[in-house]
Amino acid sequence: MDISLEYYRVFYCAARCGSITMAAQELCISQPAVSQAVKQLETALNCRLFLRTSKGVHLTKEGELLYGYVRRGMDVILEGERTLKRMQDLDMGEIRIGASDMTLQFYLLPYLEAFHETYPNIKVIVSNAPTPETVESLCQGKIDFGVVSTPADSPQEVCLVPVREIRNVFVAGERFRSLKGRRLSYKELESLPCIVLEGRTSTKAFTEAYLGEKGVRLAPEFQLATSDMVVQFAARNMGVGCVVEDFAKEKIRTGELFCLEFEEEMPGRQICVATCERNSVSPAGRRLLKMLTAGYS
Repeated sequence: MDISLEYYRVFYCAARCGSITMAAQELCISQPAVSQAVKQLETALNCRLFLRTSKGVHLTKEGELLYGYVRRGMDVILEGERTLKRMQDLDMGEIRIGASDMTLQFYLLPYLEAFHETYPNIKVIVSNAPTPETVESLCQGKIDFGVVSTPADSPQEVCLVPVREIRNVFVAGERFRSLKGRRLSYKELESLPCIVLEGRTSTKAFTEAYLGEKGVRLAPEFQLATSDMVVQFAARNMGVGCVVEDFAKEKIRTGELFCLEFEEEMPGRQICVATCERNSVSPAGRRLLKMLTAGYS
């Protein structure tokens, strides 16, 4: 049967209210419109659904049977509307974010803390991975957006919004104190025991590309999984470590490490918020995105 769902909505309301007049008021339509919709439904189903009395309307046995099914359907629809409203009001929802150790620790974390305090019912899932993997997850729709660092090799559909400047540094401990204050050439790194990140990371890609332009190719003494480990190895005088400066700031402040200086300073990099035009972002996700990108120029 091709019966308008609007007829069922009117039937549901009239049966629940027990009154054509009250149903019309609740639905914001006229009483004749309610009566006509009920009549059309009765005609289509070939049965009588209501008994009209001076006190209102009462369901027939057929009407009671139908109402049991319609009520369950309407309850589900109304619950769906309430849930959607809660999502729009940021009272519930889920956000999926991709971030590296560096972007999470030195940019994203304080924003997540503030967001959670304001919207405690929003579930936030953070996938921890280097920038190339985060971009891949974004393009595959596995995350709503990512917080990445340049260089980020991304397709045209990915939009990168810069939110913070960062820079790579080479740091060393007491064993290499003779290098402190000297203006080094990058070529001299080839004769030093260097400590770098392993795998696919934007930090490693940026450093290798920049040094490659200078004709420098490193043969690392150690390749480690995290920047924190690079800093720890450098502090133990096991070599010269290459990291984003934020990771080494505390040990530089205490004097355990110092930054090597070069004749030409390595260009800066950026932390960016990455979105994909093909991905739909929830109201909660849009609110967090606004927090992350506000005020940066």
